[in-house]
Amino acid sequence: MAGSGPLIPPGIAAILPGMSAWIGRTATEIAAAVQDGKVSPVTVVGEHLDRIAELDPQLRAFQTVRAARALNEAAELAERPDLAELPLAGVPVAIKDNLAVAGEPKVLGSAATSREPSQADHEVVRRVRAAGAIVVGLTTLPELGIFGTTETVYGITRNPWNLDRNPGGSSGGSAAAVSAALVPIAIGNDGMGSIRIPAANCGLVGLKPGRGTVPAELGVNSWFGLAENGPLATTVSDAALLFSVLAGQPALAREATAGQATAGQAGPGDPSPEPRRLRIAVSTKSPVAGLPLNKDFSAAAHRTADLLASGHDVTPADPPYPLWAGPVGLGHWFAGAEAEAADLDRSKLERRSRRHVAAGRVARALRLVSPGWQERWRRELTPFFDRYDVLLTPALAKPAPAAQPWHERGLVKNLIIDLYAPFCAPWNIVGYPAIAVPVGVIGADLPVAVQLVAAPGGEATLLAVAAELERRQPWPRFAPSFDPGSEPG
Repeated sequence: MAGSGPLIPPGIAAILPGMSAWIGRTATEIAAAVQDGKVSPVTVVGEHLDRIAELDPQLRAFQTVRAARALNEAAELAERPDLAELPLAGVPVAIKDNLAVAGEPKVLGSAATSREPSQADHEVVRRVRAAGAIVVGLTTLPELGIFGTTETVYGITRNPWNLDRNPGGSSGGSAAAVSAALVPIAIGNDGMGSIRIPAANCGLVGLKPGRGTVPAELGVNSWFGLAENGPLATTVSDAALLFSVLAGQPALAREATAGQATAGQAGPGDPSPEPRRLRIAVSTKSPVAGLPLNKDFSAAAHRTADLLASGHDVTPADPPYPLWAGPVGLGHWFAGAEAEAADLDRSKLERRSRRHVAAGRVARALRLVSPGWQERWRRELTPFFDRYDVLLTPALAKPAPAAQPWHERGLVKNLIIDLYAPFCAPWNIVGYPAIAVPVGVIGADLPVAVQLVAAPGGEATLLAVAAELERRQPWPRFAPSFDPGSEPG
C-alpha cells in the first residue's frame, strides 16, 4: 500500500542526479530524451517514485507501488541497445489494479479477492512494457470497478484539484496519479464511463477506444462487451502515443509523437489524410430524462461548440436515446458485476457491491442483457452518425462528488450519486469511441470537460479534434496544488 513505508531503497535518491528534473514532463518528452541518451530511465523512474512517496499518502492513488522492481527494470532497460526504437522508452506508467501485472496481486479494491501474485501480464501491460515503459505501480479503484467514485475498505482516493472531492471512478486512482504528476500517463478502463468520468473530474484527456480496437479481456466477458482499456494523460499527444501502443499501431505512435494527427477518417495505423471540415453535432440533452445539468457544464459545451464552429460545421442535434436504453444499460452494469463476483466470497464484499451483484441476477432474469439490445441501438444510431462525424456533449452533468466513504453506504445512495455522469454510458453499450477533453476551469478547483463521440474507427478523428481544442484553448496540465511547474525547485 502507498504510504506504508519508504518506497525508494535507502541511498538510491542520493545517487540519482538532477532530482525532480523530469517530474511534469510529458511522456513524449521523456521517451525522446531516453531514446537520445540524454537521461537514464533510472533517473526518470527514481524521481517519480520519490514523488509518489511524498504525495500519495494524501491522495491514495496507488494500491501497490513497485519501487524496487521498477528501479531494477529501469536499470535493465538502460542497458538495451534498442532504446531509440521504443516509443515509451523509460516512461513511468501506472496500471489500474484490475489488470494483471506479473508478480503483483490484482486486488480490484476488494477484501474478497486473492492476494496471489499474477503469473503473467495482461496484454495491454505486455504492450506498454514492450514499448519501453516502466510500471511503477497499480492504482486504486472502487470494489471490482463497479462504481463512479473511488473508495474502498483500504481508504478514500482524493481528487488532486480539491482533496475534499472524489476523483470519480472507476479509474480514479489512475486519474489522480496523472493529475498530481505522480506519473505522466496511466492506463484505465471504461465500462460505463470509468476513464472519461475521472478524466473530466481531474482535468485530463481520457480516451475510451471503440470496441475491439484495444485488447479488453477484463474479468469474465469484459462486462458483456462494455469495457475497454484506454489512456489517461495531460496532453492529447501523450494520449495518442499511449493509445497507439495499446492498439498495437506503431505508425500512429510516430504520428502522435510528431504531432501529426489530423481530422480525417483514417483508423489507427492508416496513413493520415488531409485535414477536412467536420460535421459536428452538439447536444446537451441528458440520456437520463429529466436529470438536471449544471449550467456551467452546459455553458462550457456551448462555448466549445462556438470555438469549433470557426473551422467546422457545428449543428445542434440530439442523438437518439430510446427509453429502453436506460434499463438495458443498468442491466448490463448489474450483470457485469455479478459475473465479476462469480468466484468470490460474497460475504467479504461491500454492502453496496452485494446488492449490485444481486441486481445482476434480476437483470438477467428480465433478459436485459443481450447482444441484441446493443445491436438494436447501433442500428438506431447509424443514421445520426451518417449525418455527423462527431458528437459533442458535456462530459458530466454535475461536479465530482465529495470524498466520502461511499463504500459504507447502500446501493441506492451510490446509484443516485453516480447519476452525475449520464453522458458516458451510452457509448459503452454501442461500442463507439469517446474521449473526455478539458475545456476550462470554474473557480480554482473545478475542471470542466466535454465529451466527443465518433462512429467505430473514429479514434483518430477524436484525437484530432481534441488536439485542435488543446491548441486553441490550452488547459492546466496538473491540479494547481500539485503542479510541479509552480512548486519551488
